[in-house]
Amino acid sequence: MPPFRIVIVGGGIAGLTAAIALRGPNRQITVLEQSRLNKEIGALISLQPNASRIVEQTWGLKKELAAARSMVDEGFRIYNTDGALVNSVPLSTTAEYGAERLCFHRRDFHDQLKEAALSTERAGEPVILRTASRVVDCDPEAGSVTLEDGGVLSADFIVAADGIHSVIRKHVLQEEPSPLPTGHSGEFFFECIRSEILEKEEPDFCSKINPRDPYTSMMVAHNCRLVMGPGRQGEVFGIVALVPDEQMNEDPSAKQSWVAEGNLEKMLDTFSEFPKWMTGIFKHSSDLGLWQLRDLDPLKTWHRGRVMLIGDAAHAMLPTQGQGASQAIEDSEALGAYFEGITEPPSAEILSQTMENIFQARYSRVSLIQAYSREAAKPAAEKKTVTLRPDEFMKFNCMYKGAKAWSNQQIPTMA
Repeated sequence: MPPFRIVIVGGGIAGLTAAIALRGPNRQITVLEQSRLNKEIGALISLQPNASRIVEQTWGLKKELAAARSMVDEGFRIYNTDGALVNSVPLSTTAEYGAERLCFHRRDFHDQLKEAALSTERAGEPVILRTASRVVDCDPEAGSVTLEDGGVLSADFIVAADGIHSVIRKHVLQEEPSPLPTGHSGEFFFECIRSEILEKEEPDFCSKINPRDPYTSMMVAHNCRLVMGPGRQGEVFGIVALVPDEQMNEDPSAKQSWVAEGNLEKMLDTFSEFPKWMTGIFKHSSDLGLWQLRDLDPLKTWHRGRVMLIGDAAHAMLPTQGQGASQAIEDSEALGAYFEGITEPPSAEILSQTMENIFQARYSRVSLIQAYSREAAKPAAEKKTVTLRPDEFMKFNCMYKGAKAWSNQQIPTMA
């Protein structure tokens, strides 16, 4: 019997989790990654309980989570510019949701996912990872992708996990929707600093915010927002800064990514009204990135022919609810669940129906999370279209038990 050939475009978190979920008997899975090193760079990342449950319990990656030096995030702490704690929101998630909110350095988590995908100890054949394999074209009906070097790969099923600037999306939709600048939260700055440096060089900061405490800390002032937290079990401290679009001069049509270089002087100028004990830590970063926050309106479909979009390629969302990576993981779980038992190349009819089942199971949930994440970035005075309270939305996010179970539940709607 010929193998069920699966090509996954994109070797990031969405692509690798899709590869892990789809491994099985008589399947040949190839991941195409455009970079030469297949290394993640960028900020710390969190997995909400809906995703950490999938990774640990559904896929059995408990050992890998530990090796990625995961930290349990115990809650949110909100500070004013004097450094006083004004609000604390505990996150006691295991009892209520059966899983924790976990924080990682993005690179550590990515490395462990790659190790699991390539492992010879998991079910199915190890994934084939091809680096320096940039996809420039796709024929969904034929089930083929064309690489930058002219090579063509054919497959029975193609998963497009190639991010917000997806090359494949336009071939699925037969049009090219553009990622939308939000106008509300502008650019992200990123820093990751060793905690021991802060403890040695910035005692004023550490006297107010302990960089090793397992909490997400926030400071909001002057139309800007800082979100901070530890990673690598307290070894490093990450900072994300959100600023209004009008304070920046970035090209809104430019394709930006984790590798876009930030400017420290611009960052310091933007946060000049913040206290020196806070901004003084910025200079200790050796890695400063800059990009404009974008998301997508819900797409009309995620699949065509032999191709399916997942992750940011299908439903890019703002990071205000920390659900971007978690939703990509939910997509991958859905792939594994709905393709379970298919061990030979599926007919066009079976493949189309399977992809449509996944789309129907995922679309309403993801679209609501997109909308809520977008609204969380708006000024409080603006009218909201999502009527769920924050506690209701947290339950909506975290009580997820997998795509097949969710498809049988009542889905909240937008007003």
